[in-house]
Amino acid sequence: MSKPLKDNICEERLFSTIFRTYSKDLYDFLYYKFGSKFNPQDKMQEAFVKLWENCAKVPQHKAKSFLFTTANNMMINAYAHQKVVWRHEQIKPKYSTNINPEFILEEKQYKARLERAIAKLTEAQRVAFLMNRVEGKRFKEIAQLLDISTKAVEKRIYGALKKLRKDIEEL
Repeated sequence: MSKPLKDNICEERLFSTIFRTYSKDLYDFLYYKFGSKFNPQDKMQEAFVKLWENCAKVPQHKAKSFLFTTANNMMINAYAHQKVVWRHEQIKPKYSTNINPEFILEEKQYKARLERAIAKLTEAQRVAFLMNRVEGKRFKEIAQLLDISTKAVEKRIYGALKKLRKDIEEL
């Protein structure tokens, strides 16, 4: 059974009257309560769309309450969503990289210069240096493996570092 014509807000003239009556008050309510950040104009219009979609279920005397409650809930949801966005914006990524094409090119060029500089070292310096810096061995371990004194290992590695610094200024 349909509602009487005077109570049926699905009728376009009655709905237009409700819109003209409450739209400014609803907008003002949303603007004063939440400010302009969450676009109260859009939420006001969305509330009227919801009212139109539910016009058969909402009696005329409850239209104002429906509009204000719906619009208020939309603004609260928008605010809650924005809080989540803000929280995620504040979280710094655990790992950040400077990888860009320029960085990759510089890295390749630096690696090539380093390899050329290491190749220029004497065999004794290169072996001691690579065992220490690449394999992570201590001077004492290198001395035992090469059957030389610890002082000789130190001298070879420091000599290698001196030559590398000379060949590569950024090292």
